[in-house]
Amino acid sequence: MLTDPAFLAAACIAVILVGLAKGGFAGLGALATPILALVIAPTKAAAILLPILIVQDAVSLWNFRREWDRWILGWMLPGAIGGVLIGYWFAAELSAAAVMAALGAITLIFGAYRLVVEHLARRRQEEVVASTSPGWVGTLFGVATGFTSQIAHLGGPPFQMWVTPRRLPHLTYVGTQVLLFAILNWIKVPTFIALGEFDREVLVISAALIPLAIASTVAGVWLVRRISAARFYTLIYVLMVLLGTKLLWDALV
Repeated sequence: MLTDPAFLAAACIAVILVGLAKGGFAGLGALATPILALVIAPTKAAAILLPILIVQDAVSLWNFRREWDRWILGWMLPGAIGGVLIGYWFAAELSAAAVMAALGAITLIFGAYRLVVEHLARRRQEEVVASTSPGWVGTLFGVATGFTSQIAHLGGPPFQMWVTPRRLPHLTYVGTQVLLFAILNWIKVPTFIALGEFDREVLVISAALIPLAIASTVAGVWLVRRISAARFYTLIYVLMVLLGTKLLWDALV
């Protein structure tokens, strides 16, 4: 695969997107597996990205180690762990296209809805009210986060659907997401080993892409600290609309 120009181009784009996402541009990273899946099998694409995600997690954790929400993590993590186990258990039987279609539609609708709400609030010069949904709702979204993360590293949208409307300070939002997915990525390692996806070629490719992964993560951290909170949340919703459209299109075409 390292001699295939199409694979190398897709791999570099995917790693850069994941790096920017790990650095704080939540949503971008969910495009990585679909992009790689254009040139190789989806399960192989997910296996290549997992070691890279773990390295990027280490960079992001250091930068956001003091900025995370314990209450959100406490409610989401148990559900997310359960979601990873469910995703592993049914990996051979579920249709990846069906999962991506449903996720794409939900992400697209939710992102568009939140953009409309924020636009109307700005026109009325009102502050967007933060969501106060109970913790058990977060556990349910945690299950969806873990499940989609195990299937194709697409756990970002379910996380965003519950956490983004809570209007956290944007660095706390990023730090909470970084910590949750860092834990989940280590939990996924045994499942990929059990599925037989970590062969020598996959590990060599992952190692070759790690320098680019670290550089793009550092760039993401630098950029996210220079964007205002208002623009940050608008960007998140726009990315959700674009991501939802991409996933839905890929699943249906």
